[in-house]
Amino acid sequence: MDIKELMRHVDHTLLLQPSTWAEIRQLCDDAVEYGAASVCIPPCYVKAAADYLQGRMAICTVTGFPNGNGTTAVKEFETRDAIANGAAEIDMVINIGWLRDKRYDMVEGEIRTLKAVCGDKILKVIIETCLLTDEEKIRMCGLVTSAGADYIKTSTGFSKAGAAFADVELFARHVGPGVKIKAAGGISSLDDAERFLALGADRLGTSRIIRLVKDGKAAGY
Repeated sequence: MDIKELMRHVDHTLLLQPSTWAEIRQLCDDAVEYGAASVCIPPCYVKAAADYLQGRMAICTVTGFPNGNGTTAVKEFETRDAIANGAAEIDMVINIGWLRDKRYDMVEGEIRTLKAVCGDKILKVIIETCLLTDEEKIRMCGLVTSAGADYIKTSTGFSKAGAAFADVELFARHVGPGVKIKAAGGISSLDDAERFLALGADRLGTSRIIRLVKDGKAAGY
C-alpha cells in the first residue's frame, strides 16, 4: 500500500499519563506532516491543540478512558466538554461490567446518549476485546450498530492486550452497514498496519506507524 494512503487511516495517538504539551505539539506537527487522519490526545490538551492546529488536522479525544466504568452522566459531560474545546472525534469506552451482566439496554443507551451529544461528530466505541468473549464481541457489534455509532474500536491499549487480526475479522462479519472498524493498541509494523486495513479496519490507533516512517523506531502505543 502507498504510504500516503496508509497514513490517511492513522489516528496518530499519544494518551500516556506523563504526556506533556511539548510532546502533544510534536505529535500534531508529525500528524500534519505525514497526513494522518487525526491526532488522538488526552482531553486536557484538546483546547490547546485546537488553537495550535487551526483546522489543519482533526482532533480526536477519549471519554471514560481507559476503564469505561464512570457514569453515563460523567461521560456525557466529558463528551460535551471535548467537543466545545474543538474535538471532532470521540473514542468512548463502554461499561464492560454492564456488558458482562447482560445489561445490553444500558450499554446501548449510553452509546446512544453520547452519539446524540456528538451529532455529526464521529463517535468510536471502544469495547476492549481482550476482556471479552467472542459472543460478547458479536453482541457489541450489534449494539454499536443499533445505537448509531460510527465506529467499533478494539482496544484502549491500556489493558492486557491490544488489537488482534481475528477481532477485526470478527467485527467485519458482524457490524451493520455504515459502522466502520478501528484497530488500536500494539500495531508495531507497516505490514501489520496493512493487514489490519486489508481485513476491514478503516482506522488504526497508533503512535508507532509515523515513528517507523520517520526514524525506523517502533516504541509507543
